[in-house]
Amino acid sequence: MTADERGYDDVRLRIVEDADLDAFYEYQRDPEAVRMAAATAETREPFLDYWAEIRADRAVLAQTVLVNGNVAGYLMCWQKWGERQVGYWIDRRYWGRGVATTALSLFLCKMTARPVRAYVAVANAGSMRVLEKCGFRRVTKQHDGPLVEYIMER
Repeated sequence: MTADERGYDDVRLRIVEDADLDAFYEYQRDPEAVRMAAATAETREPFLDYWAEIRADRAVLAQTVLVNGNVAGYLMCWQKWGERQVGYWIDRRYWGRGVATTALSLFLCKMTARPVRAYVAVANAGSMRVLEKCGFRRVTKQHDGPLVEYIMER
C-alpha cells in the first residue's frame, strides 16, 4: 500500500500521560509484538511499577507516540551499561506505515547526545529497517542465551 492509498498519518510526540499507560499495557501483551521484540509481557502491577520508575527518573526521556491524535506507542532514551540507549514500542496496527520511523526521527531530534545505541532481535527485520532509516548502523551481534540481537549505533 502506498502513502497515497492509505493517506498520510500525522505522527506527533508528547510527554507520557497517566491515561497512556492502559494502551501501553495492552500493546505489550500482543503475542506477535512480544515475539518480534523478544520480550516478555508483564502483568499489570509490575508493568505500572516499571512505568512509575521510568516517569520518576529525570534522566529518562519518555514520549508517547500519537498518530492522528490516537496513542500508538512510546519511545524512550535511558542510560544503561555506561551508554545512552533508545527503544520504542509501537502498536501492531501501525506497523508498516512509517510511524515508527517518523516517531524515532522526531525523537532523535530532541536528543543531542551521541552516540545512541539500540538493541534489536535479529529476527525483527521491521525494527532493523526503522533503525537503519534513522541512521543507525550495526556495531556487533551478541548472544544472550537463546536471544540473538544486533547492537545498533547512531
